[in-house]
Amino acid sequence: MKTTPDGRPVPPMRAAERPMLDAWLDFHRATLALKCSGLRDDQARRASAPPSTMTLLGLVQHLAEVERHWFQGVFAGLDVPPVFGADNPDGFGLRPGQGLDEALAVWRAEVARSREIVAGASLDDLGRLSAEEAGRVGAEGVSLRWIMVHLIEEYARHNGHADLLREGVDGVTGA
Repeated sequence: MKTTPDGRPVPPMRAAERPMLDAWLDFHRATLALKCSGLRDDQARRASAPPSTMTLLGLVQHLAEVERHWFQGVFAGLDVPPVFGADNPDGFGLRPGQGLDEALAVWRAEVARSREIVAGASLDDLGRLSAEEAGRVGAEGVSLRWIMVHLIEEYARHNGHADLLREGVDGVTGA
């Protein structure tokens, strides 16, 4: 597998649909980790793009919640609580004493669990949205294909936020 100079996996230029989706999701997961590499906890907690209160630590926590919700909750149909507690269901809230290394470990565990859940699944296999979510989009059933495309979009959007946050924290820019 080819990698970028910073070690992220390069998605194939030609591949079947599933390996392509897997590769792009892995690329964006690796990008989030890269944006957080080398930061101290105080830097990861810094809201460096005013007026937003978003932080890199909050993004990592949020994406752990996103992984759990979509792959365990929706796709696998498991009744799982929010990773960071019922009082922080989107994960953006920061708790005193919780650092970046801990959040990254939790996020990596959620990613590993996501991979286990979808291993061998068909892109056409369906998960079930909650009644509330189904009411917003008009259907209960959602394919693994849709979930994976949505996660790629979610990571790509938040990696853009991470670019700005990281630059504001210590001036580091790039990919």
